[in-house]
Amino acid sequence: MLSGADVVLPTGTVADGQVVVDGTRVAAQAPQDNAQVIDVSGCTLVPGFVDIHNHGGGGASFTSGTVEEILKGIHTHRQHGTTTLVASTVTGEMDFLARRAGLLSELAEQGDIAGIHFEGPFISPCRKGAHSERLLRDPDPAEVRKLINAAHGTAKMVTLATELPGGIDSVRLLTEHGVIAAIGHTDATYEQTMEAIEAGATVATHLFNAMPALGHRTPGPIAALLEDERITVELINDGTHLHPASLQLAFHHAGANRVAFITDAMDAAGFGDGRYMLGPLEVEVSEGVARLVEGGSIAGSTLTLDRAFKRAVTVDGLRVEDVVTAISANPAKLLGMYDTVGSLEPGKDADLVILDHQFDLKGVMRRGEWVIDPQLG
Repeated sequence: MLSGADVVLPTGTVADGQVVVDGTRVAAQAPQDNAQVIDVSGCTLVPGFVDIHNHGGGGASFTSGTVEEILKGIHTHRQHGTTTLVASTVTGEMDFLARRAGLLSELAEQGDIAGIHFEGPFISPCRKGAHSERLLRDPDPAEVRKLINAAHGTAKMVTLATELPGGIDSVRLLTEHGVIAAIGHTDATYEQTMEAIEAGATVATHLFNAMPALGHRTPGPIAALLEDERITVELINDGTHLHPASLQLAFHHAGANRVAFITDAMDAAGFGDGRYMLGPLEVEVSEGVARLVEGGSIAGSTLTLDRAFKRAVTVDGLRVEDVVTAISANPAKLLGMYDTVGSLEPGKDADLVILDHQFDLKGVMRRGEWVIDPQLG
């Protein structure tokens, strides 16, 4: 039993609370007399973080790494509180992406990852960011289906520039197959974005980034994505991708229940500065900021969700409960996994994070086992 912390629950924060762990689950009943009691007084206890957009970490790429390297990257993020993770790919040749989907699907079936997110190649060359332009293609529904099939039921999300030829039909296809259609790396107008939402798109891939800026005569995708209650907006809260005012704008208009904090992490997350490859493109990471060597575009992030959490509370001034909603509950609901993860409720997986009084990470548990034991810190 963990005792003495402020425990953040869906109904609010319980001061001097307790969480009972029985095997791999959160238990409803009080512990047995001989159960171990761990005093975490002065800390905040929150559910494990859920990252729906993550390309790698610990020096490993989910797009190109070996199974051993991918597992290292997964473990790196677990050490930073992410107990549920979707592995994201970047733009590549279709046959290559299909092979990677097959490899990643095995890890999903083993429970190492929660599924696969394809970011590219169905994105706009005008808003390609750190994706190879020569490998981009229109979202032909037949090719979208090829990637879904290659994932053997583990595809969770596909990011599309839905204004491209085949975009709307691809959104409908994804929706029919229970895969999230995410609008991103897009040059769409407001009207085109609304058409994609009507067709079934439900997520904005890293809102504000890789899309036209909000304009007073041409509001573009940002206005449509913020105003529509059906859309969850991803935010990269690393202090580089977003100005604090932009984050506040998103929270004000979308509300905490429609925000999902993500990392969009690449290999350097939890690893360090240096030269890396993001798909076929070379990236230079300096002082924690990743940019393409050629052109200088931001190339993902080196963010981990524990840092995103702390920044949201200590810099952005958000309520702890709202941050938990955005970093755990909302992404779990998007993945259809809220019955097992995303909150500290009886019967759910014992995935939890312990934060000290400064909101620095002190302990991580995944499915009842310590990733970081607070008693050893």
